[in-house]
Amino acid sequence: MPPIADLLPLLALLLVIGAFAGVLAGLLGVGGGIVLVPAFFYAFSVLGYESDQLMQICLATSLATIVVTSLRSLSSHNKKGAVDWEILRTWAPGIVIGAIVGVLAASSLRSVVLQGIFGVLGMVIGLYMGFGKSDWRLGDAMPAGLRRAVMSPMLGFLSVLMGIGGGSFGVPVMSLYNVAIHRAVATAAGFGVIIAVPGVIGFLLVPIEPGNAPPFTVGAVNLPTFAVIIAMTLISTPYGVKLAHAMDPKPLKRVFAAFLTLVALNMLRKALGF
Repeated sequence: MPPIADLLPLLALLLVIGAFAGVLAGLLGVGGGIVLVPAFFYAFSVLGYESDQLMQICLATSLATIVVTSLRSLSSHNKKGAVDWEILRTWAPGIVIGAIVGVLAASSLRSVVLQGIFGVLGMVIGLYMGFGKSDWRLGDAMPAGLRRAVMSPMLGFLSVLMGIGGGSFGVPVMSLYNVAIHRAVATAAGFGVIIAVPGVIGFLLVPIEPGNAPPFTVGAVNLPTFAVIIAMTLISTPYGVKLAHAMDPKPLKRVFAAFLTLVALNMLRKALGF
């Protein structure tokens, strides 16, 4: 067991990351993973844990936090009757399959490749957040049949490769197919659960070299990071919600979109070795 003093720098960074992620989640409604994965990556790198498996640890630990936060969010939305259980039921099998394939793919890829994937997809999400229009439509109803059979596993697969829940891809997809935004956000919380649970189970079975991992890492999930982030987001998210009611979050959402795009570009730059 490492000395407590060796854990203090990690714990201090995690307290800041958790507080920041919680406020952003409450203020802008963004999923935690899109913030947590790059934050974990830079925190672990600065503290000397950089390795070919670092991104797997970041993805797995992010998904572990999403299990808790998505369940809490799903329960809250369900009490208000906002969850579309028909969409959740019909999309769940494909999303679970995609999540499992995503874990298998992520476990076999080097950290630098996963950095590149996160960078490219993060830019796509950032640009959509910054420039997407609420009236954009691809159809009047959610896809069924063959289109759903293709799109649902892809949603789960890409989400696991980024260590994110259902919001970043699920909300835009549902919005583009004419699902009201409040209903899309509520249902995406359910997507987050069915992405994260099989994702975490899979990542717990991924072997990580002990010398490359932060202390108390089980499989690819770092337990202290999981615990601190959950505690801090529970504390800080309500403050973000209060800020959202006290000010217009739309301009801030564009600022965050620009910030996310820059973070994704930097991740891509590092992956390419520039």
